[in-house]
Amino acid sequence: MSLSLNPYLNFNGNTAEAMKFYKSIIGGDLSIQTFGEAQMAENPEEKDLVLHASSKSDSMTLMASDAVPRMKIKFGDNFHLSLQGQDSKRLSEIFNGLSQGGQVNMPLEKQFWGDTFGMITDKFGVHWMVNITSQAQI
Repeated sequence: MSLSLNPYLNFNGNTAEAMKFYKSIIGGDLSIQTFGEAQMAENPEEKDLVLHASSKSDSMTLMASDAVPRMKIKFGDNFHLSLQGQDSKRLSEIFNGLSQGGQVNMPLEKQFWGDTFGMITDKFGVHWMVNITSQAQI
Protein backbone atom coordinates (compact mmCIF):
# COMPACT_ATOMS: atom_id res chain seq x y z
CA MET A 1 0.00 0.00 0.00
CA SER A 2 1.24 3.47 -0.79
CA LEU A 3 1.70 6.33 1.64
CA SER A 4 1.73 10.01 0.78
CA LEU A 5 3.42 12.93 2.52
CA ASN A 6 1.85 16.38 2.08
CA PRO A 7 2.40 19.86 3.55
CA TYR A 8 -0.32 21.10 5.94
CA LEU A 9 -0.32 24.84 6.66
CA ASN A 10 -2.02 26.70 9.52
CA PHE A 11 -3.23 30.30 9.49
CA ASN A 12 -4.83 32.87 11.82
CA GLY A 13 -8.16 33.29 10.05
CA ASN A 14 -7.13 33.76 6.42
CA THR A 15 -6.83 30.17 5.20
CA ALA A 16 -9.52 30.58 2.51
CA GLU A 17 -7.74 33.64 1.10
CA ALA A 18 -4.35 31.89 1.16
CA MET A 19 -5.63 28.70 -0.46
CA LYS A 20 -7.43 30.63 -3.22
CA PHE A 21 -4.17 32.48 -3.86
CA TYR A 22 -2.14 29.23 -4.02
CA LYS A 23 -4.77 27.64 -6.31
CA SER A 24 -4.55 30.63 -8.67
CA ILE A 25 -0.83 30.01 -9.05
CA ILE A 26 -0.41 26.24 -8.67
CA GLY A 27 -3.84 25.07 -9.86
CA GLY A 28 -5.69 22.05 -8.56
CA ASP A 29 -9.17 21.31 -7.27
CA LEU A 30 -9.85 23.34 -4.12
CA SER A 31 -12.27 22.25 -1.41
CA ILE A 32 -12.92 24.22 1.78
CA GLN A 33 -14.92 23.16 4.83
CA THR A 34 -15.61 25.62 7.66
CA PHE A 35 -15.97 24.86 11.36
CA GLY A 36 -19.64 25.85 11.01
CA GLU A 37 -20.29 23.45 8.12
CA ALA A 38 -18.77 20.62 10.15
CA GLN A 39 -20.71 21.67 13.27
CA MET A 40 -17.38 22.01 15.12
CA ALA A 41 -17.61 25.73 16.02
CA GLU A 42 -17.56 26.28 19.78
CA ASN A 43 -18.77 29.89 19.43
CA PRO A 44 -20.08 32.21 16.67
CA GLU A 45 -16.66 33.73 15.89
CA GLU A 46 -15.39 30.28 14.81
CA LYS A 47 -18.18 29.32 12.39
CA ASP A 48 -16.59 30.86 9.26
CA LEU A 49 -13.04 29.74 10.03
CA VAL A 50 -11.64 26.97 7.85
CA LEU A 51 -11.54 23.55 9.51
CA HIS A 52 -9.92 21.92 6.48
CA ALA A 53 -8.96 23.04 2.99
CA SER A 54 -7.38 20.89 0.33
CA SER A 55 -6.06 21.74 -3.12
CA LYS A 56 -5.35 18.59 -5.12
CA SER A 57 -3.49 18.48 -8.40
CA ASP A 58 -1.78 15.71 -10.35
CA SER A 59 1.52 16.22 -8.56
CA MET A 60 0.61 17.29 -5.02
CA THR A 61 -1.95 18.01 -2.35
CA LEU A 62 -1.66 21.20 -0.30
CA MET A 63 -3.79 21.30 2.84
CA ALA A 64 -4.50 24.02 5.39
CA SER A 65 -6.71 25.15 8.28
CA ASP A 66 -7.35 28.14 10.53
CA ALA A 67 -6.42 28.16 14.19
CA VAL A 68 -9.31 28.90 16.52
CA PRO A 69 -8.89 32.31 18.22
CA ARG A 70 -7.70 30.80 21.52
CA MET A 71 -4.81 29.03 19.71
CA LYS A 72 -2.94 31.68 17.70
CA ILE A 73 -0.44 30.43 15.14
CA LYS A 74 3.18 31.49 15.43
CA PHE A 75 4.53 31.79 11.90
CA GLY A 76 7.56 29.61 11.37
CA ASP A 77 5.72 27.03 13.49
CA ASN A 78 2.61 26.93 11.29
CA PHE A 79 3.04 23.78 9.24
CA HIS A 80 2.77 20.01 9.65
CA LEU A 81 3.93 17.08 7.59
CA SER A 82 0.78 15.08 6.89
CA LEU A 83 1.37 11.36 6.35
CA GLN A 84 -1.60 9.49 4.85
CA GLY A 85 -2.52 6.07 3.61
CA GLN A 86 -4.55 2.91 4.18
CA ASP A 87 -1.92 0.75 5.87
CA SER A 88 -3.14 0.95 9.46
CA LYS A 89 -0.35 -1.23 10.87
CA ARG A 90 2.46 0.71 9.19
CA LEU A 91 1.02 4.15 9.93
CA SER A 92 0.40 3.21 13.58
CA GLU A 93 4.05 2.07 13.83
CA ILE A 94 5.19 5.38 12.33
CA PHE A 95 2.95 7.37 14.72
CA ASN A 96 4.31 5.46 17.72
CA GLY A 97 7.89 5.80 16.50
CA LEU A 98 7.63 9.54 15.91
CA SER A 99 6.12 10.03 19.37
CA GLN A 100 9.18 8.52 21.12
CA GLY A 101 10.87 11.39 22.92
CA GLY A 102 8.30 13.80 21.53
CA GLN A 103 4.78 14.85 22.44
CA VAL A 104 1.46 13.39 21.33
CA ASN A 105 -0.73 16.44 20.71
CA MET A 106 -3.76 14.39 19.63
CA PRO A 107 -3.92 10.61 20.11
CA LEU A 108 -4.34 8.38 17.06
CA GLU A 109 -8.10 7.82 17.22
CA LYS A 110 -11.16 7.41 14.99
CA GLN A 111 -12.48 10.86 13.94
CA PHE A 112 -15.85 12.28 12.88
CA TRP A 113 -14.90 12.14 9.17
CA GLY A 114 -14.36 8.37 9.40
CA ASP A 115 -10.56 8.16 9.37
CA THR A 116 -8.15 7.44 12.22
CA PHE A 117 -6.07 10.56 12.88
CA GLY A 118 -3.47 11.83 15.33
CA MET A 119 -0.93 14.63 15.76
CA ILE A 120 2.61 14.58 17.17
CA THR A 121 5.47 16.98 17.72
CA ASP A 122 8.59 14.83 17.43
CA LYS A 123 11.69 15.20 19.59
CA PHE A 124 13.18 17.59 17.01
CA GLY A 125 10.16 19.94 17.10
CA VAL A 126 8.71 18.82 13.74
CA HIS A 127 4.89 18.65 13.67
CA TRP A 128 3.33 15.54 12.14
CA MET A 129 -0.23 14.52 11.28
CA VAL A 130 -0.98 10.85 10.63
CA ASN A 131 -4.23 9.97 8.84
CA ILE A 132 -5.27 6.37 8.26
CA THR A 133 -7.85 6.50 5.48
CA SER A 134 -11.00 4.48 6.07
CA GLN A 135 -11.80 1.84 3.47
CA ALA A 136 -15.28 3.42 2.99
CA GLN A 137 -13.73 6.50 1.34
CA ILE A 138 -11.96 4.55 -1.38
